[in-house]
Amino acid sequence: MIIAAFRRYNILMIPVVSALEALSQTLEARGLRYELVAVGGTSLLLLGLIDRPTRDLDVVATVEAGRYHALPDLPSPLAEAVRDVGEVMGIGPNWLNSGPAGLLDFGLPEGFAERAEIRSYGALTLHVASRVDQIALKLYAAADQGLTSKHMADLRGLTPTGSELLTAARWTRTHDPSPGFAQELRVVLRALGVDDDVEL
Repeated sequence: MIIAAFRRYNILMIPVVSALEALSQTLEARGLRYELVAVGGTSLLLLGLIDRPTRDLDVVATVEAGRYHALPDLPSPLAEAVRDVGEVMGIGPNWLNSGPAGLLDFGLPEGFAERAEIRSYGALTLHVASRVDQIALKLYAAADQGLTSKHMADLRGLTPTGSELLTAARWTRTHDPSPGFAQELRVVLRALGVDDDVEL
């Protein structure tokens, strides 16, 4: 069972790493370098925390002089390189995208930058969200998209503790303080074994 899971993880990793290496080579050939903050399913795969297929890599910020800067859209030279790699590899033009960049509007979890794992591919460097920060991000997404979403499945796969979930839940409330979201958040927490009566 362990060997089979390891083989499956390696099979899934090959296209991800190959695409990142190809992107790095493309950027280097064009005299470009980028440092990005990565979250989501593919970043979980890069850390070996899940083994499900993923379609794209979500980035939320660029890193300049150690500081995170919101990335509502990929810079044109990067977007062109991503598109070119996607076309050659047959994975589409948006396999790396800034879909969740709005997360920076209200801030990432405190200490995110210090916990992020750095992965270097030459002209491309990724700051990959740590497990504890992925728990916060996945909890936020699961409360938004429900118990049957891929985010809920990923969250279960991260096997968060009650304490980790409560810390994550309080962070999600800084992004959406509405009563409706609080109700959905409690549904998710209850499904993960956290009591309803905790203060959020």
